[in-house]
Parts: sequence; structure tokens; C-alpha cells
Amino acid sequence: QVRLVESGGGLVQPGGSLRLSCAASGLTFSRYAMTWYRQAPRKERELVASISSIGDITNYKESVKGRFTISRDNPRNMVYLQMSSLEPEDTAVYSCKAKWGNNEYWGQGTQVTVSS
Repeated sequence: QVRLVESGGGLVQPGGSLRLSCAASGLTFSRYAMTWYRQAPRKERELVASISSIGDITNYKESVKGRFTISRDNPRNMVYLQMSSLEPEDTAVYSCKAKWGNNEYWGQGTQVTVSS
């Protein structure tokens, strides 16, 4: 059974930092491209950052470039999202997705709230 479990969310003040983690199990992790998405209340889900299966290619939403960094640790089946200079507009539920061919799996998400 494939599981993706996010952690690391919470309440942070504007300008602060958080590191999100996504732990994967039940799949050959190194085959999968990994993506972080977020969904704010009353808004569409949007892609935040993605990373290729071996970590050589990354892609970011324009508004998070220079503030967020996606990385992965294949031996540990982990993907991370380091977020800094957080803004209230970054408030959302953040979820990770694993994709390889027609195989796609989602985690349940972790809440990030940026507020003073």
C-alpha cells in the first residue's frame, strides 16, 4: 500500500521559515517525480514546486522562486520543501504528489498558516 505522509506545517509569522517533509512508503520512490501543491481556502489547487526522480530538475511557481527550495533524499524516501520569507499569501494546505507514468499518489496534506 502506497502512503505519502506530510509533516512540518504549522503557524509561523510573516518572514519566518518552515520545512515541510513528505515521507513515502510502498513504492519504488526513486522512480517517481515528486511535486508539492497547495490549496488555500476558496482557491484552486496550485503547483508550488516539483523535482525529477533523481533530483536533477526542479521547477517552481513564480511567486515562490528564491524563497522555497524543493529537495529529495531517495535512500530515505523523503521529499522536502524548505520555505523561507513566508508571506500571508502562502497560507494553504500543502500536499505532496508522487507520479510515475500512470501511477499517481497523494498525501493528505499539512496546514501552513502565515500570520502575525
